[in-house]
Amino acid sequence: MKAWNFKVNSNPQEIAKKLDAALGAVGGFVFKMHPGANDSVTFKVRKRSLNYLNFIRENQIIVSGQLAETDADNETGVEIAFTQHFLTILYVSVFVVLGLLSIIAGISRGSAMYVYGGILLAVGIGLWIDVQKNSKKNIQKYKALIAELLEIKK
Repeated sequence: MKAWNFKVNSNPQEIAKKLDAALGAVGGFVFKMHPGANDSVTFKVRKRSLNYLNFIRENQIIVSGQLAETDADNETGVEIAFTQHFLTILYVSVFVVLGLLSIIAGISRGSAMYVYGGILLAVGIGLWIDVQKNSKKNIQKYKALIAELLEIKK
């Protein structure tokens, strides 16, 4: 989980309205907002994946944020965390676990199963590297989008 903190000269409700208007029903985003304690607002944003074949690339980052008033007048502290979607982690883990189990079964039984296990393990590691690389790109895209919407400098 990667965190991003900054301050905006506005109140939490106005910022939440801006985010909801920009991300609410357009661009394939899923935007959920909940009021918190002490005039704070929490929200979650993720890109909706309409094609299950592109799930690993499109729908892997969930943006969780909190908007809270600070002690300064008309200033809001924004805390945003970027996490990977659970199904992406599960998808990659299946290949790694199946590869490891096949290698263990192949070695213990003396069969050629360890070759297939090695292939599955290599595919799982390759997918993990690809997911990490795409995560960094997607996080930068989300940061740019949020910075543009809230009119801040990254």
